[in-house]
Amino acid sequence: MEPSSHREFSSHSRLLYQEYSDVALNKAIQSQKRVDALAEDFELNSPSSPRLRRKVLSPQDSYLQRLSVSSTASLWQDIPMIRGSRMLLNMSRDDQKLQEAKFELIMSEASYLRSLNVAVDHFQRSSELQALLTNQERKWLFSRLQEVRDVSASFLFELEEKFEENMFTFNVCDVALRHAPEFRKVYLPYVTNQTYQEQIFQRLLNGNARFQQVLERLESATVCQRLSLKSFLILPFQRITRLKLLLQNILKRTPPESDEEVQATQAYDALEKLIKDCNENVQRMKSTEELIYLSQKIDFECKIFPLVSQSRRLVKCGELMALDFNTLSPKWKLSTRPIYLHLFNDRLLLSRPREGGRFVVFDHAAFSDVRGEKCEMKLHGANKNVFRLFLLKNNQGKRMEFLFRTETHSEKLRWISALAPPRGEPDLLESPGETAQALQGWLGGLA
Repeated sequence: MEPSSHREFSSHSRLLYQEYSDVALNKAIQSQKRVDALAEDFELNSPSSPRLRRKVLSPQDSYLQRLSVSSTASLWQDIPMIRGSRMLLNMSRDDQKLQEAKFELIMSEASYLRSLNVAVDHFQRSSELQALLTNQERKWLFSRLQEVRDVSASFLFELEEKFEENMFTFNVCDVALRHAPEFRKVYLPYVTNQTYQEQIFQRLLNGNARFQQVLERLESATVCQRLSLKSFLILPFQRITRLKLLLQNILKRTPPESDEEVQATQAYDALEKLIKDCNENVQRMKSTEELIYLSQKIDFECKIFPLVSQSRRLVKCGELMALDFNTLSPKWKLSTRPIYLHLFNDRLLLSRPREGGRFVVFDHAAFSDVRGEKCEMKLHGANKNVFRLFLLKNNQGKRMEFLFRTETHSEKLRWISALAPPRGEPDLLESPGETAQALQGWLGGLA
């Protein structure tokens, strides 16, 4: 069951998360002014001052109502029970900044949860929208948004409990650390689904007039403050990055070698790894999509191999001019032909380009058997920017050599760099001197 107490913070945070960053910036400026003014206000805030006289509060008042947490992401020091209190005045400036950083994490989570509530309740659960989508479309468009919302609600609930226990020295990093496995459980698949989410959203927007009409009506509602559905769908991507930065801000203000520093470090490291894994998954999904699309454009006239693989990614591709020497001609006539190279992290494909963006693969080799090398010989006319390509073992187990021409010098260098063996690996080119001698002979015949 969804925790109910989290509604106290989220209901007092009227800002949607899309608008929260601008307010947070203004808040930071106000925080510095507040800290600078504390010393000047010390005399006015003595225990005998009328400012500290408080009215008798009804026990029915909610906790956040009693704290008078503002609807515009208040500063921690703006809470009446904290502002002007003796404990606040006795705190060092560094301790005050630390608590402000922690409080910002709580309030930003409340704003984030409020946006997630709108995304789920207003958009995902819209009966009109549901009627237009197939089960697969709903899955790709909203992914695990409901689960992301539930994890945020649970996280905020525990943050609020910590704050209620001691609003002057509350901790948040231990809570973030405990919830790190749940963050990973929902954010990793949600972010990984980004490629499908973007594709299905654009397809529905461009190809389904009814979907566009319903979406415009939903986006015009006051509950979402006329913000687009897309701005809600990308929030989880933004939040995990923002949460890492908030933890980093807390960590740099935490006392060295304290338990809190250990917890903050572990929580930060967990978020950093999550973000790294999310980015890798997104890139892997995009690479797989590229391979699927490319596999539909390729025909093999040599040994076929399966192109689509989750571990394969496209590194570089492009059309180059291959230079061929006709040794039967008395003057060793030079001819050119276009060849398209697809360089993957584990393989190189050589193709003849065809109309309609199609390719006919005539040779391929493992990346470990591929080398690119500068061509020191100078060719006259348009045949500049030339480099050599070696296939130490092609698809038939044979050694092959090609001479390629690029349009620019920088492009030539980029291809040579991309085709270079990984650092630390020996260059396995066999008898490069023989190849150089043969090329010298060709060039001599052109003179």
